[in-house]
Amino acid sequence: MKLDIPSLSEAVATPAVAYLVLVVEGDEARRACLSTALKGWGYEVVSAASEADALALCAQRGPDIVLCSGAISGLDFCRAFRARSETRRSYLILLADSHEGVVDCALDAGADDVLLRPAGLPELRARLMAGARFLAMQRELTQKNQLITETLDILRQVHARIDKDLVEAKKFQQSLLRERYRAMEGGNLSMMLRSAGHVGGDLVGYFPVRPGVVGLFGLDVSGHGISSALMTARLAGYLSAATPDQNLALTLSPGGTYAARPPGEVVAELNDLVLHEMETEHYFTLMLAIADLTTGEVTVAQAGHPHPALLRSDGRVEQSGTGGFPVGLLSGVGFEDYKLQMAPGDRLLILSDGVTECPDPEGEMLGEEGLARMLGELRRFSGPALLSALVWKLSEFAGSRDFPDDVSGILLEYHGNA
Repeated sequence: MKLDIPSLSEAVATPAVAYLVLVVEGDEARRACLSTALKGWGYEVVSAASEADALALCAQRGPDIVLCSGAISGLDFCRAFRARSETRRSYLILLADSHEGVVDCALDAGADDVLLRPAGLPELRARLMAGARFLAMQRELTQKNQLITETLDILRQVHARIDKDLVEAKKFQQSLLRERYRAMEGGNLSMMLRSAGHVGGDLVGYFPVRPGVVGLFGLDVSGHGISSALMTARLAGYLSAATPDQNLALTLSPGGTYAARPPGEVVAELNDLVLHEMETEHYFTLMLAIADLTTGEVTVAQAGHPHPALLRSDGRVEQSGTGGFPVGLLSGVGFEDYKLQMAPGDRLLILSDGVTECPDPEGEMLGEEGLARMLGELRRFSGPALLSALVWKLSEFAGSRDFPDDVSGILLEYHGNA
């Protein structure tokens, strides 16, 4: 996306032109003397013999600097001149006879400077140069403010485009979670995905292996935002339910059916892919499980992802696992399989660390013990309602509906071989 942002140097460049000075003086000789001196110093000069003539000239062409004699109602002219509506401010010097309070009155009336008579031409020239410096700084500031306004307008347009793209990216990422609920023979699956921003690095999903056997996964890519979301989308293809021939967790049997590979072996292959074939600095945590809904046996490989929560039918909450290294950090790391045995009525919950590491208003994280208490309070819920209630309880704990990290989860409710 090309940004046509104005150049700072161009914006503050001041044209090298002579300042226009308006001389307001009733005495013709003084007016002529001042005009001659000003022209000799390089100023462009116009003059007026009265307040009315001076204001008429200002209406035609705004002067940069005004020299006004106090002999012709100078204070009244200052007030009338400042009352004019003008976009460019002029520098007004009042030439006044010395008497008590004249400076205060002149400045209060709108003059920028007061030169007391008798004053020589060198002092007048010095005051004019000070006025010119003031005008230069003022106009430079105005031009910089204009530049900032124009740049902010461009950035607002860019932000609107990015925001629109992020909304579309969020729709795409949510589409990776094809189903939020799936009823199967032997059990039900429920899933949730809640990004901390427009898009995030979390993803949960499942894929069928064969009748009665299903694969589950939860992954969490490091970082947040677009790059993490792109990594997540790529990883989703390696565990795809729509294209089993590209799913690394499946292998084609001689009879044309698919079988599940050991989860630890799959995670090790993903580790090699990230380190040797993907040009990325991202890594990710992963929980990959193969669940047999006919026996209740679940084979799990854990790669830095939080321990799965096994909600027993009697209300107990078990959280254990091998831990393991995240995927994409170290080469040659082994990933072990371990078994979980579910009984009818048990529920298996795979959650991202956005749940256990969610902080309360004092900064204390929920942790595994807090999660166990929370799940105990929600034991009467099931399916998508359990996941929704968990998010609600988490927002209660955090004191906000906005979480600092993505929150995702997949729930397997095992009914048994009824």
